[in-house]
Amino acid sequence: VQLVESGGGLVQAGGSLRLSCAVSGSIFGVNRMGWYRQAPGNQREFVASITGEGTTNYADSVKGRFTISRDSAKNTAFLQMNTLKPEDTAVYYCSANLRTLPTLWYDYWGQGTQVTVSS
Repeated sequence: VQLVESGGGLVQAGGSLRLSCAVSGSIFGVNRMGWYRQAPGNQREFVASITGEGTTNYADSVKGRFTISRDSAKNTAFLQMNTLKPEDTAVYYCSANLRTLPTLWYDYWGQGTQVTVSS
């Protein structure tokens, strides 16, 4: 089981990017999915999350600019990032709480995808 991320890249300030995170492998269920980011020299920080019921939560720094969504049928989460700023530059990581056995839930992490916003 793994999380496969895609969609990072280089964009100018004010531009947009859309990240995807797909669950690969056999699972029994997917609960909360989220996005975190880590800039050089900084700790990893929370960006956004979405529950299985669709409840979303955002860091204050991205509210109004980023939107998290999911396609439960495809076990995929998305992060639409608009009005990007240079301070959004970081490696973005997907996280998901997965049920890999009938009674076992575990947090998985993706490999990370680089987002670079130029000024």
